[in-house]
Amino acid sequence: MDFFKKGYFPGLFVALILASLAIQLAKLPFLSIMGPLVIAILLGMVWRMIFKENKKLEPGIQFSTKKLLRLGIILLGVQLNLYEIYEAGWQVILLAVFAVVIGFTVVYAFSKLLKVDQKLGILTACGTAICGAAAIIATAPQIKTKNNDIAIATGTIALLGTIFTLVYSIGYQYMNFTADQYGMFSGSTLHEVAHVVAAGAAGGSEAVDLAVLVKLIRVALLVPVIIFIGFVFAKKEKEESSKRFSLSMVPWFIFGFAIMSTLNTIFQIPENIADRIIDGSYLLMGMAMVGIGLNVQLSSFKSNGINALKAGLYGSIILSLLTFILIQWIG
Repeated sequence: MDFFKKGYFPGLFVALILASLAIQLAKLPFLSIMGPLVIAILLGMVWRMIFKENKKLEPGIQFSTKKLLRLGIILLGVQLNLYEIYEAGWQVILLAVFAVVIGFTVVYAFSKLLKVDQKLGILTACGTAICGAAAIIATAPQIKTKNNDIAIATGTIALLGTIFTLVYSIGYQYMNFTADQYGMFSGSTLHEVAHVVAAGAAGGSEAVDLAVLVKLIRVALLVPVIIFIGFVFAKKEKEESSKRFSLSMVPWFIFGFAIMSTLNTIFQIPENIADRIIDGSYLLMGMAMVGIGLNVQLSSFKSNGINALKAGLYGSIILSLLTFILIQWIG
């Protein structure tokens, strides 16, 4: 009863319907490259344009963007099996670490050069370097960013990832790569898992398997990156406000992500059950993305989006070139 008294139901219901629709739309051929999280934001924006702002939805939407978002990220940890990462070997792991460090550093550097807002620059850098929209929405609570910034960064990554996927697929025959090398290249440079799978298909099933493995190593690196960013911003906030350090500043949900990965590694959760948990994770994160879309100001794309897109583009090009050279060099 208390749930209905607080007015959560209307907002949660709308978020659930639109997130479910986004998941179904993401199964369509072209939309599958965009992914359900980006589509969920777009559906939220369309809803706002048609039905305008509705105060009755706010409690449920706030609950989605705060509580359900974190729960979704925790459940997403099930997609990682740490033993498979260990078996990949140190060279593959180092390549993934190289991609994350270079991707983040270069995109963030271009963001500063182009005078992109610091928080938007960090989100764009995380999305490029780690795992697209999931990394963006996992980072956002730690730096207390605006919904507009989340939407811009997510849209930027979706667009760039789609463009690079098409370029890779067409250019594979000219790259002089083996299937394994192409898989490593795709997995270490593309933005979303969907992009990696789509581009890797040009090199066959062997390339896709290795590409997804490298990508999942980058996803695993989400844990130390989020912890680092969380502590940096907590320290900055403490210095600016003279607050004492508190446990509320710790990104506990990312430890939940790590625990779910560990449980999957130890107990080998059956694939059909793991898939259902991941589906639930994307539904919860999709509900949060609907909430973000409902609160987006379209004018912010014009004022902030162009330079963020440029930073992501330039950074992605440099990441791809350096990784291409590295893989050619190490054979």
